[in-house]
Amino acid sequence: MAVTPTGQQPAIAAEAFLRALADHGVDYFFCNPGTDFPPIVEAFGRAKKTNAKVPKPILVPHENLAVGMAHGAYLMTGRPQAVMVHTTVGTANTINNLINVSRDRVPLILAAGRTPITEKGSFGSRTRPIQWGQEMFDQAGMVRELVKWDYELRMPGQVGDVVARGAEVAMAHPRGPVYLMLPREPLSAPLTEPIAPIKPRPQAAPVQPDGQAIATLAEWIAAAERPLIVASLLLPEAVPLLAHLAERCAIPVVMHNSRTVCLPSSHPMHFGFEPGALLADADLVIVLESDVPWIPHLQHPPAGCRVAHVAEDPFFVRYPMRSFPSDLAVQAGCINALDALVKAVEPRLQMADARIAARRARLTERMRLRRAQLAKDSAAGGTISPAYLSRVIGETVGDDAIIFNEYPLRPDHCAREKPGSFFALGPAGGLGWGFGAALGAKLAAPDAFVVATLGDGAYMFANPTVGHWVSATHNLPILTVVFNNSRYGAVRNATLSMFKDGAAGENDGRTFADLDASPAYEAMAMAQGAYAERVEKPADLPNALLRAREAVVSGRRQALLNVITPY
Repeated sequence: MAVTPTGQQPAIAAEAFLRALADHGVDYFFCNPGTDFPPIVEAFGRAKKTNAKVPKPILVPHENLAVGMAHGAYLMTGRPQAVMVHTTVGTANTINNLINVSRDRVPLILAAGRTPITEKGSFGSRTRPIQWGQEMFDQAGMVRELVKWDYELRMPGQVGDVVARGAEVAMAHPRGPVYLMLPREPLSAPLTEPIAPIKPRPQAAPVQPDGQAIATLAEWIAAAERPLIVASLLLPEAVPLLAHLAERCAIPVVMHNSRTVCLPSSHPMHFGFEPGALLADADLVIVLESDVPWIPHLQHPPAGCRVAHVAEDPFFVRYPMRSFPSDLAVQAGCINALDALVKAVEPRLQMADARIAARRARLTERMRLRRAQLAKDSAAGGTISPAYLSRVIGETVGDDAIIFNEYPLRPDHCAREKPGSFFALGPAGGLGWGFGAALGAKLAAPDAFVVATLGDGAYMFANPTVGHWVSATHNLPILTVVFNNSRYGAVRNATLSMFKDGAAGENDGRTFADLDASPAYEAMAMAQGAYAERVEKPADLPNALLRAREAVVSGRRQALLNVITPY
């Protein structure tokens, strides 16, 4: 019988589970517990006594927020994180943000208890009435379309191998979440061998692009008159490569539905976030890690335009329907693909230098007009517009701030120069992500100034009472800016796009989108120790943001601004 270092108790599988997570680089164990957690509670208690290697436990009283925090922590560390929830009901509460994690290819290890297998006779057998009602025929069926792998622990001695397999699959490219089910009986059972360190299995290197495909794309770039790059999701290491390629070849870059900083705002080829006329006039479009480079119902490249898709998964095989035109597919991570493309293009550009110079001159003038229009659009007016609010945020928070945006921030007006300083809600659009992601980022990067920009609807979705409690309890001071227009903007905009001239347009599309009367969000934050203000006048905004920033940076206190933006 194996024993713990105290020599007093047999080691249980839950201890090996936590040790295996830590051995695989998991920093944090985000959890919202239930009646399936006694072995986990015992294992953490023993680890505290023996100083065993385990992830740091983080209690989060709502599962959706816990998944968002794990997402944010991964974005800071690049390492998988773990979330554990209560059986079926806890799993159900993770699904909204689990969809975001899945589409953003985040290697989350999501664990859940399972109703005890036995009704009587075993250590860990059922002891509560809910343990009959919570059992499902196929618990993992709730999440199977969203995860890469799922498994139920069957024997206590296999727990280390189960974690190793889960981590291996989660980190394999393209990365993504996995799901473990942990019944009480095997998780609390004693082990027959001592708990030993686990050496993580090696991961395959990121895929290198096909040389012939890169050569073809380089030829197309050299021959193009009006090339365009559309990018959505780049790792920080890929940004300098894209910046060099775009500048050397004078290729405008549009970040459609962008979730990261793909190009510094001041870059001469940064042409915003909508393809628009650039797409309509292009003779070559390079789609760079973008699942939706344009909206086919509204816009499309002209006839004869070549389209190349470059991505880790250029086909987005987990999307049931996606029908964008494609003349070339380059399957590789963007760092490797861009590095190869930069090298392949350079020797082909000598014959194209005159064409590039002419294109650069045209684009320089276009950029001058664009920036003048942006300055006009973000000027202070009678009320606080989202463009003005976005500009002031960009001017106030500093280049080193890390912004998590759940819809309302206008990236055209909020300058971001550094890779890794901006993250946006993923392509699935599950609300309630930004607050948790910002808290998770602050946990993993405690010296960073982290800002969450949220619509009022997204703020309510994020379980703000829980979020502010987590911020105070775990000492995670962040700045939250609520763009408060008292409505679901996405619902209203979608309605008006179809029925502006119909009955739905008679009340400006506010049916089912109206969130009046708006609560005093600042009071909700103050109740949990935050510095908070309500801001209504444009002239008051800059100083309010400075005060809130100071409260977070110098006062080590969470802050919230409830900014009234009637748009």
